[in-house]
Amino acid sequence: MSDTVTQAAPSATGSEQLKKAIYQNRTLSREGLSERLFARFFSGLVYAQIWEDPDVDMEAMELGPDHRIVTIASGGCNVLAYLTRQPARIDAVDLNRTHIALNRLKLAAIEHLPSHQDVVRFFGKPGQKHNSDAYDRFIARRLDTASRAYWEGRNWRGKRRIDLFQGNIYRAGLLGWFMTAAHLAARAHGVDPAEMMQARCLREQRHFFDERLAPLFDKPLIRWATSRKASLFGLGIPPAQYDELLSATEDNTMATVLRRRLEKLACHFPLEQNYFARQAFGRSYAGSYDATVPAYLDPEHHPVIRQGLGSVFLHNRNFTDLLARKAERSVDRYVLLDAQDWMNDQQLNALWSEIDRTAAPGARVIFRTAGEPTILPGRVSNSILDRWQYRSEQSRALCRHDRSAIYGGFHLYVNIAA
Repeated sequence: MSDTVTQAAPSATGSEQLKKAIYQNRTLSREGLSERLFARFFSGLVYAQIWEDPDVDMEAMELGPDHRIVTIASGGCNVLAYLTRQPARIDAVDLNRTHIALNRLKLAAIEHLPSHQDVVRFFGKPGQKHNSDAYDRFIARRLDTASRAYWEGRNWRGKRRIDLFQGNIYRAGLLGWFMTAAHLAARAHGVDPAEMMQARCLREQRHFFDERLAPLFDKPLIRWATSRKASLFGLGIPPAQYDELLSATEDNTMATVLRRRLEKLACHFPLEQNYFARQAFGRSYAGSYDATVPAYLDPEHHPVIRQGLGSVFLHNRNFTDLLARKAERSVDRYVLLDAQDWMNDQQLNALWSEIDRTAAPGARVIFRTAGEPTILPGRVSNSILDRWQYRSEQSRALCRHDRSAIYGGFHLYVNIAA
């Protein structure tokens, strides 16, 4: 049995660290109440699938076999994709204990289910009534105590959480509920987003977006709903990041932001090459036989991913805390997702002090932002940033290639300290 599923149970401090990361205002202020509501929502399952494109990550990192990575775990698809490049070690951190449990489940399933087709049935196809039995037979006894307790615990309907995999796990969790609500809102206005899946080329995708989807963002109800910060909690967007998103528009409205992001998702990549779009519009990975899927569901990658599971270590703690426990020059690649959008200046400088201390020569940091510009200049100390080169043109190109289309900016920093 690999180290990936026999580590100690998640730290009890993770939930407190999550609150610390989100809370920026007084409890009884309007902003403070919004932050606490978001923290409540964010403590359960948010992402069954990560919504950052791992292919773009690996291109930016120039990921290779000797690299030591520290990344945020989220839904785990990124961690598993990175294993296709056979890195030396991946430390995956997450303040959400449910995400840690999901990552451990994916690792254990890949290691212990009898075949790759069983992995695909478990994570890639909805309506598989035997998945709970597969869990009981092949996975349960290989999980750590905390993760097993989570998946075998009962939800509000009295069913075991693992039973979510008998239906469609991607309809569950905060993001799944958000997408369901978005589909219902569109249908209430006479548009079924699933009809996008009938498009056979980019031209037809563009036509459906322009004629059917784009006008929805001018509807009074949708403009009113998206003007509320809580409306985007389902995307995992905290109140502070909502404000950052608005800065990317001329009219300062969230409807405009969402229309632009949806346009990229709908129109910039063929559906067969974009499993993010197929999940958003069709609510599944279904497509032609050669349609792209997350790396761990691709049979070509199964052997190398399975072989590399022992190099993955999961931690229920924050990024800065984990780095503080590492030796100088011991990390080659850092994947921050959009976590810095949540941080104040003090937290940013604490994080980058540890990144700078632990960075090996030539180390690379990648992250995403709600708005388009990098958020570091003027906030992180120049004494730190002077040792890092921002690859602005490359960052813009990588952002254009990101199929998930959620973020306004993708950013790459390379260590140039001697």
